[in-house]
This record gives sequence, structure tokens and C-alpha cells, in this order.
Amino acid sequence: MTIIPVKFEAEGKWISAKIGIDETVIHLPEPINEQVLIKTIDDVQQRKNVLTISVADKKYRIATVPKALVVLKRVILMGCSGYRLMAYFMSPAIRGGVMVKSAEWEKGAIIILKTGIWFVSQNNQICIPISDVSAIEQTKREVQGSDKEVVKIDHVETGEVSTSFVLCPPTTLQVLYNYLTDATKESSMDGELDPLSGQVAMLVYSGMDTHSIEGMLEKSQKEIDMVYSRMLELGLVEVVQTRREVKLTTKGVRFVTEAVKPPSP
Repeated sequence: MTIIPVKFEAEGKWISAKIGIDETVIHLPEPINEQVLIKTIDDVQQRKNVLTISVADKKYRIATVPKALVVLKRVILMGCSGYRLMAYFMSPAIRGGVMVKSAEWEKGAIIILKTGIWFVSQNNQICIPISDVSAIEQTKREVQGSDKEVVKIDHVETGEVSTSFVLCPPTTLQVLYNYLTDATKESSMDGELDPLSGQVAMLVYSGMDTHSIEGMLEKSQKEIDMVYSRMLELGLVEVVQTRREVKLTTKGVRFVTEAVKPPSP
């Protein structure tokens, strides 16, 4: 059993302790004093150095240094409950439409949990949150001089679209594609957008700001605001900035009037 120094959350506070972990169980000492079977863990989330593991409705939060966190995650991800298969992956391969120079195929495992798609190799542990996946596609990509069937995953990272690829035997590729499609189906939109909203969505995707969109589509601010409201209701956009429209007060008018006066002779 590996012993890892951590802090874990219990009774509303963080407690320093050493936990034991092997391929089957995590022992959390008092005041929790539980043996958490790794095969019962159904979700893993990481925020900085804090790992949240879920077993049905129970959540355990564990914080530790990065090196120990890598060990902890590897054991949990390779043994927890979730769809898992060995594959080659490249993540991210493209960021913002530009090939990532350091991208290369890595051999490892892909694990699909409730909230994330994890890639685990000898050197990397990468998670794509399910909520950030914008598209799943089965396509072809050149690998070592020949076209191979791969699964392409588009996902949003800090406001721009990145792309990752998964390569595995053809017999399991379709299963993986179906599983990923099902896992991310809540991100899909039912029905169609009206033409104007569709145009606005495309222009936002291309990086245009609201003022430019109004000019491009020859629409008023009020009309674009109404489109935004529809898109907000559908969960297609989020507000990142509220633009202000102002008019001068009497004090402001007086300042401008004084400012434009010619200097006294």
C-alpha cells in the first residue's frame, strides 16, 4: 500500500493526514475512517491541487502536492467505474485552428466518467470536461503515412476551440464514438435556430464583437439584444461583458463646453 500525505475535507474543515492507497482501496483515516473501494468511484474532478472523487451521492475532497496527486489520480482512474479502453491519443492536437507544435501520439488509456473524458499516459493526465465538448466526429487522419479512422473531439479551452484525436482498433472505434456521443448528448441542441440567430452564432464564433455584428448584419442594438436573449435561453451563449450606453449630465455638458472654448487671449 502506498502512503500519501494529504489534506482531506471532513466535518467542514481540512485535516492533514496520511492516506493509504493500493489498486483496490483508499483508506481515509478518522474522522471519516472509511475504506473507499476504487471500483465504486464513478467520477473524478480536479481543480488545481484538489481532487474530488464521487461514490454515488458521496463526495470526498483530497488535496496534496502535484507529484502525489499524479500517483493518486493514476491509481483511481485506472481502477474506477467508467468506460475505459487502451488507445493512442493526441490532446490537444489543434488549438484555435493552429496545429500544436509539440503534439504527438501518446499510448495510454481513455476513461469516460460522468463529468470528464480523461487521457492517461506515462507522462500526462489530461481531462476534457464533458461540458466543454462541442463536437464528436468519426473521421480519417494521416498516421505514419496512411489514413486511419480516428475519433475527433472538439472542445472549448479558455474561449477557443481545441481538437483532440483518439486512435484505436477499428473494432472498438465505433463503440468509443457511440459512447462519447451518448456521454455528451446533453450538450447537443434540439431543433434548429432561426436564420438570424444562426448568423449571429456564426459571427460570435468567428470572434466578432457586438458592435461589429450590428454593422455586419445591419441590425440595431435592440434587435441583436433580442437574438442574444433567445440564445441565452437556449444555453448557447453566456454574458461575458455588459456594454453601457450613456448620455452627458449637465455637469458633463458643462465640462465639454468649457473644454472646447478657445483659450483666452
